[in-house]
Amino acid sequence: MRRFVIWMYAPETPHWSMPEWSFERIRGALDPEWEIESVRVALEASGDGVRVTPPELLEAVADAEVYCGWGIRRDVFRAARRLRWFHSGAAGARNSLFEEMRESDVIFTNSAGMYADSLADHAMAGILYFVRGLDLAVRAQREREWVQSALNSPRSPLHAAPAAGEVAGASLGIIGYGGIGSALGRRAHALGMRVQAIRRTAGPKPPELTRLHGPDHLPELLESSDFVALTAPETPETEGLLGTEELARMKPGAVLINLARGTLVDETALVHALETGHLRGAMLDVFETEPLPADHPLWGLENVLVTPHVGGTSARFWERETDLIVRNISHYQRGDPLENQVDKTRGY
Repeated sequence: MRRFVIWMYAPETPHWSMPEWSFERIRGALDPEWEIESVRVALEASGDGVRVTPPELLEAVADAEVYCGWGIRRDVFRAARRLRWFHSGAAGARNSLFEEMRESDVIFTNSAGMYADSLADHAMAGILYFVRGLDLAVRAQREREWVQSALNSPRSPLHAAPAAGEVAGASLGIIGYGGIGSALGRRAHALGMRVQAIRRTAGPKPPELTRLHGPDHLPELLESSDFVALTAPETPETEGLLGTEELARMKPGAVLINLARGTLVDETALVHALETGHLRGAMLDVFETEPLPADHPLWGLENVLVTPHVGGTSARFWERETDLIVRNISHYQRGDPLENQVDKTRGY
């Protein structure tokens, strides 16, 4: 029998635990020669992978041809001697791209795009939060202060940079124009924003963009965008992408939105740019260290909107994820190329 093993069981965080109906759909997509097992040991995951490997998983994957999990640890990969295809429920791939995986011929697919709609909505919420001065309103509500005069003043976000109270006409620069970036770009364009983007791979310019360039145009994008959204994958090339010099290039009064990974931004430099008022604000869903330490200065900045790595959370995730896995089972059984294959050299 060919074996298909799944370890996506998280009863403490049920949103990230594969529901029974999803498991049954996957079972139904497999030919009769397959047996399928769901490892019912609670996992604890963070970012792109789990922290501890239970012995039950090592035993289950020993003769597995296919394994689905939240990333794959080196010990699991070594134990899965017959592995031909690994699918990760995470979008990021960096933690699973250790040397043995990169050098193997095991097919690696991820869930890039499954989080695109919820993350794009999350980003738009951050843009509107700062455009409409909701940071000031929330602060005033906490203090039971009626700030109508302040919000009507010429220095109010409703009158000043970056968008003078309206998203239409404001410029959005998106760094990384894959599934998440393009979902955000379409939403922003529909609201009248001027959207530009950079991405690593060349291609035709989508109609929602005013400009599409390669990574060498990063300085130009930073200098001309009222809002800058990070939606690029975490790779050695993107680590530390925005440091002191890059943040200083951003327009005075601009807003940074990070939905990618915390390693893409120098947080010390970002704190300085926010404290000095060079940046209007930042909406951050990811951080260099997670959970964000209680003594981190980002917590105390009133122009920062912190969300605890939940931008991708949506009740519809498992619909999209199950559809992807089922389609790829069909491709795999026919010997066709799989969707969402990770380029092990590029890292995404």
